[in-house]
Amino acid sequence: MKLEWEVAELRLRDPFKIASTDADLTRQTVLVRAGGGVGEAAPRSYYGESIKGVVNDLERCRAELESLPDDAPIESVMRRFKGGRPARCALETALWDGLGRSLGAPLWKLWGADPSEMPPTSFTIGLDDRARMLEKAEAAAEYAVLKVKLGGKNDLDVIRALRGASKKPMRVDANGGWTREEAVELCAALADLGVELVEQPVRADDIDGLRYVRERSPLPIFADESCRSAKEIPTLAGAVDGVNLKLSKCGGPTEVLTAARLARSYGMRVMTGCMIESSAGVAAMAHIAPLADHADLDGHLLIDNDPFEPMLMKNGRLILTNRPGNGLRRRQI
Repeated sequence: MKLEWEVAELRLRDPFKIASTDADLTRQTVLVRAGGGVGEAAPRSYYGESIKGVVNDLERCRAELESLPDDAPIESVMRRFKGGRPARCALETALWDGLGRSLGAPLWKLWGADPSEMPPTSFTIGLDDRARMLEKAEAAAEYAVLKVKLGGKNDLDVIRALRGASKKPMRVDANGGWTREEAVELCAALADLGVELVEQPVRADDIDGLRYVRERSPLPIFADESCRSAKEIPTLAGAVDGVNLKLSKCGGPTEVLTAARLARSYGMRVMTGCMIESSAGVAAMAHIAPLADHADLDGHLLIDNDPFEPMLMKNGRLILTNRPGNGLRRRQI
């Protein structure tokens, strides 16, 4: 089994900022090819991850993986891989893509999803001055749902201005930027402004804080940074209404599917999310999205040099085709 990878620098259409980071102009990811398919690693420094760490993980396992036959079962390959979650995600996603292509089947069919049940994806408005955030919202006319990054100094003013300019469904994500008390106060005001849900209002490690906010909030509370895999789901039960699952964060499709099923068993809602990454990562998650309640799959829409031809979209929903694997085609350069 041949294992290859490349580090890709993605250019953002606009500077992108959330409560826990400075504004970014570029992001790096690692595109991995294995088993006839492609996957993507999008490490986050927030979790102590790095591009160098992903490459080191792949290098360390290359000899053993390349000794395996091309048709080695995915579970067998992944048992041998000892790398971190982003590298694991890229490898496993590539293998699933390759399996789909070899069978002539799209990933949604392998994973038991129904494309007709695809939820609309939100489009993210990063933290910025109020005027620029309004411009970004106006430019997002083709998207059915807005997701607004908060955690700044004038959060309510921003939402009031956006609500005055748009009647679209709106969600907010504080990326852990509020205290418990701030979150409770803001959730009440945001509900009056027609916001649908609030994501990660307090720090990732403050599970009691999530529960405190949820018990006092008129809005559903979702965990993102607090939920990295299926093992966090039981701890979050009763503390949140839903979880945002991401391939690179969780470590690949198998873990995402496991976490989604476990979350359902606890009565939680499921959102399929992504990092800022190319279509290689987003498309794989899009094939899981029909199994979820909400989709936040716009990472590829925030960059202007996607290495792959874009997925089709209609009425704010990504369209899954019958093309095999992830359905992507590399751009001709």
